[in-house]
Amino acid sequence: MPQLGKYNSSGEMLEEIDLRDEIFQEEINEPVVHEVVNAQLAARRQGNASTKTRPEKRGGGRKPWRQKGTGRARHGSIRSPLWVGGGVTFGPRPRSYKKKVNRKVKKLAYRSILSSKYENEELKILDKLEFAEPKTREARKLLENLGLGEKKVLIILPEKDENSYLSFRNLPRVKTMVAEAVNAFDLLNNEMILLPEAALAKLEEVLIDE
Repeated sequence: MPQLGKYNSSGEMLEEIDLRDEIFQEEINEPVVHEVVNAQLAARRQGNASTKTRPEKRGGGRKPWRQKGTGRARHGSIRSPLWVGGGVTFGPRPRSYKKKVNRKVKKLAYRSILSSKYENEELKILDKLEFAEPKTREARKLLENLGLGEKKVLIILPEKDENSYLSFRNLPRVKTMVAEAVNAFDLLNNEMILLPEAALAKLEEVLIDE
């Protein structure tokens, strides 16, 4: 069973705690992680690029010149794709880029990433995360005490906590999110993951299929 040190806000290690094999000892599945991250980034695309096809262009109802006898190529409309100002052939149209990924596949990707983070010592457990009021100075000091002051950090909260969110919001290399909203891209896009012990328990509920 994997173990990890639990720290307090002063940066002192309190004890070693056991981690669930199902989350932190998952066989790392890179193709699944790639599939889930790719689907997530694709879903962010607006998909509203649009060009006008020939029938959508205004004008061009009259034949520009007679069919024969002019010495010029025959044309039926000035809105043909061959003309400047004409319609666009096979141009982009509004569409959705969303890709369906099964829930179990997503969870497998999350567990793979967390297992990789554990192997690479990019996880830190905190006994608790509490702010009586929003204080960026205290948030910065907490990260410095844990040796994370210069790192890009993802902080996973057990539930929505306005004081914690506001405390870390102005730190440019720090992002907070609740355990139920974890996603593959944000789990990967950091140097360290900071987990309060309550968030660790919440992750176990979210990521383990009973």
